[in-house]
Amino acid sequence: MRNLIKVVALMFLLSNVCIAESDRLVASISLDEATKQIIEGTYNRVLGATTEIIDGREVHVIKVLTPDGRIQYYKIDAETGQLVNEPHA
Repeated sequence: MRNLIKVVALMFLLSNVCIAESDRLVASISLDEATKQIIEGTYNRVLGATTEIIDGREVHVIKVLTPDGRIQYYKIDAETGQLVNEPHA
C-alpha cells in the first residue's frame, strides 16, 4: 500500500512538471521583452504596448514614436517572438 501511495504521489508531481513545461512554451516572449526587441538599437520612443488576440494567436502590439515624429505599430507573435507585420502608421 505504501508503494502505491508513493507511485501515485510521484505521478502527480511529474504531471505538474509536464503541465508547467507546456505553459512555458505557450508564452515564450513577454510584452516587456517584445518591447525591448523593437526599441533595441533605435531612438524610437515607446508610446504604449499591449497584448491582443489576433486570429486566435497572442500578439504583442507596440506603439512607438520614431525620431522623425511618426507613429508606428509593431506586432510581435508572443509564442515565437517574430515580427508579424511590417510596421505601419
